[in-house]
Amino acid sequence: MHAMLLKRIGGPLEWTELPERRPGPGEIRVRVGACGVCRTDLHVLDGELPDIPLPIIPGHEVVGRVDALGAGVEGLHLGQRVGLPWLGHTCGSCPYCVGRQENLCDQPLFHGYTRDGGYATAVIADARFAFPLGEQGSDEALAPLLCAGLIGWRALVMAGEGRRLGLYGFGAAAHILAQVAAWQGREVYAFTRPGDDESQRFARSLGAVWAGGSDEMPPQPLDAAIVFAAVGALVPAALQAVRKGGRVVCAGIHMSDIPSFPYRLLWQERQLRSVANLTRQDGIDFLGLAPQVGIVTHTRPYALAQANEALADLRAGRFDGAAVLLP
Repeated sequence: MHAMLLKRIGGPLEWTELPERRPGPGEIRVRVGACGVCRTDLHVLDGELPDIPLPIIPGHEVVGRVDALGAGVEGLHLGQRVGLPWLGHTCGSCPYCVGRQENLCDQPLFHGYTRDGGYATAVIADARFAFPLGEQGSDEALAPLLCAGLIGWRALVMAGEGRRLGLYGFGAAAHILAQVAAWQGREVYAFTRPGDDESQRFARSLGAVWAGGSDEMPPQPLDAAIVFAAVGALVPAALQAVRKGGRVVCAGIHMSDIPSFPYRLLWQERQLRSVANLTRQDGIDFLGLAPQVGIVTHTRPYALAQANEALADLRAGRFDGAAVLLP
């Protein structure tokens, strides 16, 4: 197998040939058809997440086909197309797992962070955390749903049922979520980098009723806002934009420090929450809904060996939608 391997924090990924791996008990091997490139991958490369085991293969938006089964695997078969999300394993016995909050597990493993991920031609996965995908849609189109879509969905559920929804940072997750929210009959307000006219046009093309810079206020108070951009300064801005009793959800795994802000922005029963990871039920719910919504993911393909280029383009904001590696 071949992989793009991270050997040192801050360094480039290196094209590496590795021995073909066999799945252990309860595991499967997935031959990778596509792997989305997520901003969380940049947080791994930059060392912004704690305790990164090196070397590591990044990537957690994996679509591929099962080509080997470990002992005891049930419910999956050879040749079946599956998706692998960010959450790759939970202990099943801590208070959070027992209490149906496996996203908060005390001993989790995450694809592309604490276990090898999908920037490779094959990946070993816990069979319990592989989602059957069926045959509708291409591998490239489905890959962004495995994190940008799933985390966006969890954030949307957490944001509540308010009609006016603000999305701060219009990247891979927001471009999927805007379509879901519009399908639900909500009004979407998109906030981009100031002066980013192209991203604002992109947001309006996906159903946003308003699009502007993150330094602007929406034309009317929002019921809820979701902050996808890893910029702590957007939290006070979002609190200022929501109505009394409104809710702000921080959807990223990493964010720069939130600056101090006056209590009046939080007062009047506004709420501030964070999203941590996802549960398998999130995957079942969202992936079951996605075909009904008719989500169209806007992707830019790269060869696996071009992973460093894809990550650089993501960091610089050189494309709308999502980058996807195609082994």
